[in-house]
Amino acid sequence: MQIYECILSLISGIGVFILAMELLSKSLNELAGERMKLLLKKIAGNRIKGVLVGAFVTAVIQSSTATTIMVIGFVNANVMDLYQASSIIIGANIGTTATGLLASLESLNISLYLSLFCFIGVMLTFIKKIKKIGNFLVGLGMIFVGLKLMSSSCDDESIKSGFRSVFSKINFPLLLEFLGILFTAIIQSSSAMTGIVIVMITNEAINIQNALFITLGANIGTCVTALIGVIGGNTNSKRAAIIHLTFNTFGCTLFTPILWIFIDEIINILQSIVSKEGMQIAIFHLFFNCATALITTPLIKFLVKFSEFVIKDKENKDTIIEKLIDNVDDISDLVRSEESINPVNGNKDDNKLENNEDKEKKINLSDNDNNCEENKVKDTDL
Repeated sequence: MQIYECILSLISGIGVFILAMELLSKSLNELAGERMKLLLKKIAGNRIKGVLVGAFVTAVIQSSTATTIMVIGFVNANVMDLYQASSIIIGANIGTTATGLLASLESLNISLYLSLFCFIGVMLTFIKKIKKIGNFLVGLGMIFVGLKLMSSSCDDESIKSGFRSVFSKINFPLLLEFLGILFTAIIQSSSAMTGIVIVMITNEAINIQNALFITLGANIGTCVTALIGVIGGNTNSKRAAIIHLTFNTFGCTLFTPILWIFIDEIINILQSIVSKEGMQIAIFHLFFNCATALITTPLIKFLVKFSEFVIKDKENKDTIIEKLIDNVDDISDLVRSEESINPVNGNKDDNKLENNEDKEKKINLSDNDNNCEENKVKDTDL
């Protein structure tokens, strides 16, 4: 296979894989979306319950992004508060590892058989009553078709050596995490990024050390979709997106030095659990998100406080106008109270004005009398 053919196969495989995840998520939403929404709405203030429901819903609909956007929508509609939303967002990060575990089945060489679900699903879509189930099976089968395409693109030894040479030059943990953030932000799915990493490590295109750090970065990159989704939303919906970003950034920051220092020990532990490197990545992804959830669940109160510190309350136009009207009313009441307290002073001022007017009238009359007398004198002289 030529190099350009390998690249086309890789790009096509990524496209099919992402499309399959979208179709799978959409079909599951149609099958159980309303029930999932009702389940999310019924969540009380119990943190553990919220985490478990968030993990379950995300595992069912195969998308932590979809769960997070759904939760942000509830917060935006004032159906759910930030404390409830935080626990579900934490759980969603656990549920998203289900896709990685599903993708790791490709390393067991059974993806060809699982891709038959695609054909079965297409046949079922012609029956109206079970069309939604058919769409679900098509999405499930297409996931393995995409994985197979990506896997076949890495069969060529020149492609493998090319990837290995590139990653050997950027073999620095923080740079690898940045690549994970960047590519996940582009494809807007940490699950898809984890699937790509699993395929590459299964085909020995990258080593497990690089794969672990890229997986950590992918957890931050997935927050981009939620941040885009809250543009134009209210203050609390923006805070929910900040909580999502803070949770993933905290977990990545916490585990990066641990993984950096104890990389060999962690790899030995993973190898003792399972021999396939693709499944090792999926298990590490699951462990990372579960550990981060255990640490941050008791700290939900601080996550909410931090989000409130970052996103301040904004006064809308209605409240500003109401305050101005209240201030005007206060000023008018103050003026009235002063007039009622000092009525004597007011009367004195009125009396003064009347006296001044009388004096002016008297002066004018005296002037007129004087003029008349002068005229009389002149007449007599004449």
